[in-house]
Amino acid sequence: MKVLKFGGTSVGSAENIKTLLRLVGEEKQKNSPVVVLSAMSGVTNLLTDMAEMAERGEDYDAHLKEIEAKHFAVIRSLLPAAAQNPVFTRLKIFFNELEDLLQAVANLRELSLQTKDQILSYGERCSTFMISHIASQNFGDALYVNGSDLIKTDSNFGQAKVDTELTEMLINNFYQENKGKVLFVTGFIASNAAGRVTTLGRGGSDYTAAVWGAALNAEEIEIWTDVNGMMTADPRIVKKAFSLPELSYTEAMELSYFGAKVIYPPTMIPAFMKKIPIVIKNTFEPDFAGTYIKSDVKTSSLPIKGISSIDHISIINLTGSGMVGKAGFSGRLFSLLSREQINVVLITQSSSEHSITFAVKPTDASQAISLIKKEFELELDAKKLELPEVENNLSVLAIVGENMKRTPGMSGRLFSALGRNGINVRAIAQGSSEYNISVIISKDDLSKAVNAVHDAFFTDLKRTLNVFCLGTGNIGKTLFNQLKEQMPFLAANNDLQVKVTGISNTRKMIFSADGLSLENWETELNTNGEQANLAGFVAKMKALNLPNCVFVDNTAAESPIEFYQGIFESSISVVTCNKKGNSADYAQYKSFKDTARKFGVDFYYETNVGAGLPIIRTLRELMMSGDKVARIEAILSGTISYIFNNFKGDAGFYETVKEAQELGYTEPDPRDDLNGKDFMRKMLILARDAGYPLEASDVKIDNILPEACLNATSVEDFYSELQANAAYFENLKNTAANDGKVLRYIGKLENGNVEISLQMVDDSHPFYMLSGSDNIISFTTDRYKTRPLVVKGPGAGAEVTAAGVFADIINVGTLNK
Repeated sequence: MKVLKFGGTSVGSAENIKTLLRLVGEEKQKNSPVVVLSAMSGVTNLLTDMAEMAERGEDYDAHLKEIEAKHFAVIRSLLPAAAQNPVFTRLKIFFNELEDLLQAVANLRELSLQTKDQILSYGERCSTFMISHIASQNFGDALYVNGSDLIKTDSNFGQAKVDTELTEMLINNFYQENKGKVLFVTGFIASNAAGRVTTLGRGGSDYTAAVWGAALNAEEIEIWTDVNGMMTADPRIVKKAFSLPELSYTEAMELSYFGAKVIYPPTMIPAFMKKIPIVIKNTFEPDFAGTYIKSDVKTSSLPIKGISSIDHISIINLTGSGMVGKAGFSGRLFSLLSREQINVVLITQSSSEHSITFAVKPTDASQAISLIKKEFELELDAKKLELPEVENNLSVLAIVGENMKRTPGMSGRLFSALGRNGINVRAIAQGSSEYNISVIISKDDLSKAVNAVHDAFFTDLKRTLNVFCLGTGNIGKTLFNQLKEQMPFLAANNDLQVKVTGISNTRKMIFSADGLSLENWETELNTNGEQANLAGFVAKMKALNLPNCVFVDNTAAESPIEFYQGIFESSISVVTCNKKGNSADYAQYKSFKDTARKFGVDFYYETNVGAGLPIIRTLRELMMSGDKVARIEAILSGTISYIFNNFKGDAGFYETVKEAQELGYTEPDPRDDLNGKDFMRKMLILARDAGYPLEASDVKIDNILPEACLNATSVEDFYSELQANAAYFENLKNTAANDGKVLRYIGKLENGNVEISLQMVDDSHPFYMLSGSDNIISFTTDRYKTRPLVVKGPGAGAEVTAAGVFADIINVGTLNK
């Protein structure tokens, strides 16, 4: 036979109770089960509130009426009129008894644990009596059983300990007397030797089911709840959490001890002792296999089984020389806490024995401090101990799994995931069994930490990258299109899910922790976005505190640069095509690089130099591999490249520049390209990445244009000056052509010096054969001495620039996986 336990949601409504009865009916066809029931969902909380309100002298009548209404509505829905009165009468007696108890509490202004247990017992008594009578309409041999008559405990009200031998005898005798009947048993409640109601503590209904299962040597204990078994993490925190097919008793205990609320540690002890499998099933998806907790689990390929957490915890730090070498100090400390029923969740002690840190519930922290001060008064007065310190607003995160014992690198993977996301670990504990590693972190970081660690360990799932994009111009729009098209490929080949979590331009900004749709992002931004505010955008990104975040700057503005430092310090990576940050003061450039490295995040800016061309990456990899760069030559202006590639034959310089502007290659004022400042910024960034601490003033720039063209008062006047100086440009072109050469505007880095000048090169030079707006760069190094390493390709355009930004984003997501 089986024991079936149904939780509060399973008995929470008439519709859910119908499902419950159908499941019981299916099991009854095989063998009559024992059915253990919780109170209707929300009722235990209401009873607790009523008890506390009565103690304070507040009116609790509305809560009492709400509980009555919940039960009476179910009776009217599921019982025929002729069968309703006996149930109404019995429930009304229960509610009258409850009201009398509450009135007594209100009169005395005192709520003892014994009285509270009695009050809370009415939740299970009402739901079980009601459902047993509804069940009798479906199968006549249903029987209501008050569990407190059969489960005997000590008098530790609120957390009673079961007298196993007596309880098993009573249950067996009762079961034999009622063999063949479907027993509907109240969960959670028991009684002491005097017959006073006690409760079994947190998860008490599960414990009731385990006690009955162990007493009757059941085939299985099924815990029916509202989730698909035990999951790899809390699905409310981790959207990608998935159900585990099976767990060992030890794994399940570790997970539940550290916060997994599907099942509680004491529940498993009776089943564990008799090796009875516990099955976690979903009432609302009964065909789902659920999770089996048993002794003979199969070997799993998963490095860990799950990530569990306790939301609220406090730690107490005790330090002082009086602990060093002092035999029995720890025993004295923890015996003291044990006597006062203070549960210590986690302990860690320095190897020097100079400090002990332990975690307790926040509600126990002040009492623990008082006890320690009293117990160790002499040591404190003698300054052999420092005053104990409490830290609040903390959480525990634990990774659990039997495979951890056999798999190297578990700790490294855990701390790498936490460190990369800027999560500070306050304390660490690992049991000698190596079934779990527990860390204490800030409560504010818990969601980010659990998601980051889940991504790190369950690598078969797609790693999530949360991207916040600033700028929705040509590059931004093109990037979104590329991301949308490549999503399936990234998932299939890179195990990566890119979520655009925030978008902002100068007018609007919008956020979604679940990711914005790239199908209609523009409509969403314009329709539902709030007024743009750059500081607000960055602040919101930080406040969301998501794991694996990337800030993408697709602008050419100065204003975003001032936020980079703070973004790095929040452990968020930066990808930017905005070259103004890296080409300003060298001190700022160095600060960005150092801060990103210090906080373990990425700073990628490939598009600062060559749009989508792998120039920065190539230089970095040459240097990382130990190669020495002797000289770098480059054409890094797509605009100037186009102009000189087409300034040949009969074409005049004026006509070529005009054509470049009409094709969109130049800025509205072509001098913004032709003055060489943008080229200078790119060469400066290259020089800095090559290890030279140069400033913009150190770069020598030869002007392409005569002074009259540069100083023209308007764009129209500029073109007039180009025509007036046509002979100057024709002479340059003809001189080059007569020598079999072409004009190229080339930047050169050599011996720490950078210069940009108009040169004439012949067909032996790698820059001779260029077309369109191509960029080109050659690296002459110790390894590429006689034949330089050349990178060549389009150096301008939204498609290639967006592709460069895209590649940088993917590198953040994959290189550190």
